[in-house]
Amino acid sequence: MASKEKIVAVVDIGTTKVAAIAGIKNGENKIEVLGFAKAASKGIKRGVVLNIDEAVEVLNNVINQVEDQFDGEIRQLDVAIAGQQIKSGEYKFSRNISEHGIVTKEDISEMISEAMNLPIHDEYNYYHILPRNFTIDDEPGITNPIGSAGKKIEATFQMLAAPENYKFNVEMALDKISVDLRNVTLSPLATAEAVLTEDEKEAGVVLLDIGGGITKSAIFCDGVLCHTSVVPFGGNVITNDIKEGCSIIPRWAEQLKVQYGQAMGDFAEEAKVVTIPGYNGWEPKEISFKSLAFIIQARLEEILDSVYFQLENSGYMEKVGAGIVLTGGTSKLSNIVQLAKYRTGLDARIGMPVINLAEKNKDILIPEYYTALGLLKLSLDEMQDGKSKRERKKKEKKPSNGFLSGKMNKMKEKVSQGFIDFFDDSDVEM
Repeated sequence: MASKEKIVAVVDIGTTKVAAIAGIKNGENKIEVLGFAKAASKGIKRGVVLNIDEAVEVLNNVINQVEDQFDGEIRQLDVAIAGQQIKSGEYKFSRNISEHGIVTKEDISEMISEAMNLPIHDEYNYYHILPRNFTIDDEPGITNPIGSAGKKIEATFQMLAAPENYKFNVEMALDKISVDLRNVTLSPLATAEAVLTEDEKEAGVVLLDIGGGITKSAIFCDGVLCHTSVVPFGGNVITNDIKEGCSIIPRWAEQLKVQYGQAMGDFAEEAKVVTIPGYNGWEPKEISFKSLAFIIQARLEEILDSVYFQLENSGYMEKVGAGIVLTGGTSKLSNIVQLAKYRTGLDARIGMPVINLAEKNKDILIPEYYTALGLLKLSLDEMQDGKSKRERKKKEKKPSNGFLSGKMNKMKEKVSQGFIDFFDDSDVEM
């Protein structure tokens, strides 16, 4: 058994399910999953915790299940959250490089700190500030500036913000079960870590996560996140359409979608039907596979058209060379890849885990766990990097002069160039 301080536990809070995983990195630098569990969501709407007590019940359930599998105790969690009010935008910033003319980690850290202190819309918080690219002395396209020589550095940061209550409500729920919230990650970043390759991120790719309550899209190009947007509905609306179109109860509508649903009506067999049993005096009814598929296709086309509209408005359409990677529970529908290609004109594939796992367990290699798996990798990588930095720090000798003297502080130039469409309503409205 690994030492407890090396074990990382994560939870993905979604509209339809809550998924938890605990794991470690073994001696071969592979991720070893110690325990995993999922349960139907309660008190959560469109990825946001609304009813604290109901969310506590679900969180406590999955955490206990995971603890039982490795006979341990989880007292700290990293959490992935979603929500239709996630905003993204750019911030550009420039400054003179330190007196030695070499870009240091401290230079980059101070620029990120400046970005963190930017004013933001009331009741919003910055959740992630991600460096996109750097320019040194008018030489653009630098992705790793540390160690570069020059006089002036310019940076573009991708800013991801969301309402502060997203995190606050999770903290309140975890506090009731004596678990500390360590980090919060917005789910598109975690999912991308699980299913996108570095080559795809370099070539330009759209991660399309069709969840139960919302549909999230994230555009990566040149290896970094460039844009995010949200369509405020997902698989649950498809279930509702089936319920109304077939005049059946929601439970059967969901079962029809999962067991017999297809994404394109033309590919469904007209002769095949499924019988809905009678209940409370109502007679049984038959529903054809083709009729069911056309109901599903109509709503999926609306989702895909909305995503394509956002993609065109993002300004990154020409940079999406790899196409679309589909994930989320709805991605399991037959022929959804063909429909995505048809509606967008882009290549598409179903997302599959690209994480280096010590053991391939088919029970965890399903879309419901992809976000949690990606978050586990991010958290373990962060823990490993932090440990390496601490070890190196012990060996380093402290310089006789501070990084920036008072004189250099006066020489430092800071130029803010503001946001670009940070609160663009087109990202969330239909």
